[in-house]
Amino acid sequence: MKILNTLASIAIVATLFSCKKENSVGNNNNNNVEAKTSLNVAYATDPLQNMDIYLPAGRTTSTTKVMIMIHGGAWASGDKAELNPFVDTLKRRLPDYAIFNINYRLSEAPNNLFPTQEMDVKAAIEYIYGKRAEYAISDKYVLVGASAGGHLAMLQGYKYLTPVKPKAIISLSGPSDLNDMYNHPAGGNPLLSVLLASVLGKTPAQDLPLYTNSSPVNFIGAGSPPTLLLYGDADLLVSPTQADFVKSKLQTAGVTNQYILYNGSAHVDTWSPAVFFDSFNKIVAFVTANVL
Repeated sequence: MKILNTLASIAIVATLFSCKKENSVGNNNNNNVEAKTSLNVAYATDPLQNMDIYLPAGRTTSTTKVMIMIHGGAWASGDKAELNPFVDTLKRRLPDYAIFNINYRLSEAPNNLFPTQEMDVKAAIEYIYGKRAEYAISDKYVLVGASAGGHLAMLQGYKYLTPVKPKAIISLSGPSDLNDMYNHPAGGNPLLSVLLASVLGKTPAQDLPLYTNSSPVNFIGAGSPPTLLLYGDADLLVSPTQADFVKSKLQTAGVTNQYILYNGSAHVDTWSPAVFFDSFNKIVAFVTANVL
């Protein structure tokens, strides 16, 4: 996918200009715990229920923060490998974070219709939390998602406060109100409504509660985590109004938030290296300020 090539380019740029080098991990710790990478670790029984785990050196249960990454693909395609360049860049910029890049079952009628994906993200987080002593990680979580992954990150972070409440959520082009997305598709494209109905198995007219319960914006409250929204104003897949809904609700609830709207940029998988580079800067600054 195009996002792989674009992220690969920005990863090279980030390597050259990042203020922190990956080999600095562990220089400021007082133990001998080594960095560890584990790929395709199962968190449940289906082959797609797996994750890649990147644990930093010198990690502890009191200090090591956690970043969980969720790929996009309209809930029906995609793979965690698409975010590998993203992982590499953030490992350099936030070397003390443990990073978990997760897969989930994909919606393919009549199997694995939504909310299967929501439940898989929840199961993955419960698995990670249950292994916190073994992994030597803290309970300070950040959820990061692109496109459908942004939707899943927000839904998990706003809807579920157990077993752990995230300290921050980052959505790149993520949908927030599925009912509105169906009734007012980006660019007026009716095929987007058809696609959404195929993922959920029903239209809003057939099952409005399904759309309501699957929309992150409906779960925002005063206790919601700080949120960073990164969107393009020329997106013809996910309208930036989806971010407007979230920002409005967060502001009304008094929740810390930041909304970046990239002029002339479309969906996240088409962003330029310059936009990605800026988005990484924004992500690092946001989590540094809000995940303490």
